[in-house]
Amino acid sequence: MTYKQRTIDFLEIEWATYIERFNRLPALEGSKRVRAQGYDRFRDMLAHVLSWWEDVMPVILAIAENREFEKKKYDFDVFNAEAVAKYKDWDEAEFSAHFENTRQKTVADLRSINEAAFEDRRIQGRINGIFIHHAREHLVALSKFLTLDTLEHEWGNYVAAFDAYEKKEEFLKKQGVVRFADLLAHAVAWWDEGVIAVQGALNDPAFVYDGPADTDAYNAAILFKNQKVSDAELRTLFEQKRLALIDLVRELPESAFENPTIENWLAADVVEHFDEHAM
Repeated sequence: MTYKQRTIDFLEIEWATYIERFNRLPALEGSKRVRAQGYDRFRDMLAHVLSWWEDVMPVILAIAENREFEKKKYDFDVFNAEAVAKYKDWDEAEFSAHFENTRQKTVADLRSINEAAFEDRRIQGRINGIFIHHAREHLVALSKFLTLDTLEHEWGNYVAAFDAYEKKEEFLKKQGVVRFADLLAHAVAWWDEGVIAVQGALNDPAFVYDGPADTDAYNAAILFKNQKVSDAELRTLFEQKRLALIDLVRELPESAFENPTIENWLAADVVEHFDEHAM
């Protein structure tokens, strides 16, 4: 899959179903998740997302067409507050239509850009920020698409990204590990827990997952257990487990993501966990 197609898929699959997936949540649960994101209303968070699309897409087009563009220095708190205020008093139907029209126009604009332009790091940085990373950052109702994308592209490139990373020691120190293989062992162990939860929920509607009660102790035990396992062996194991998890998720029906146990574990183990350990 090309980077251009991946970007378009985010608009046509992830963001196209974003509101619908949120609306399936029980009202109290939805409100809880939105407030955890720092917003009073789901509409306010949508306004934030929409405003970034509106502000950054003209720059992406200008870069692709080799035109001059205004180089801004953002005060993110100010920008985000203005985004919410801008749409605060809009009629609900009017706002929903504007969000959807903007999404569709963005897809059309992205399709119009030459494939080669998507290799420009300035374009990639903006796309990663407002379309891809933003979907993980504002995850309020997990999708099959986002789960697979994170496994295939983010975790799939994790080892290569570390090998190319210039500040390896600083990164490992920040992560609280001695070697990169420790992080791989950590990810694999939690994926195994997630698989137990997912398969249990699939097999038994009354299933209740009883996982590690003490997260810190469990993480320490993972490191101790794998301290004599070689880097090469853990890299191989990481890739095997990643591919197995992809196969499992691909087989899941879309309805499985409405199961709280499955959604919560995959959101935590796959999507949020990646950003916790991203470079």
